[in-house]
Amino acid sequence: MMDTKQLEGLTELIKDGYGTPDKMANVLDLGVEMLFYIEEGAFSQREIQHVVTAIRDIVGLLRE
Repeated sequence: MMDTKQLEGLTELIKDGYGTPDKMANVLDLGVEMLFYIEEGAFSQREIQHVVTAIRDIVGLLRE
């Protein structure tokens, strides 16, 4: 669980950098898609899956 300072920081990041949570979620979705085009051998499949899972979790929270 995020503490108040972390939540405020995330809120400011979203507001200043993206405008709305949905716009940030769209950028993160694009990042997920980009991970599927990484050059073979750059990362292990497990590392990529871990990153994708984290991004999807954030996207889900932003869209609640």
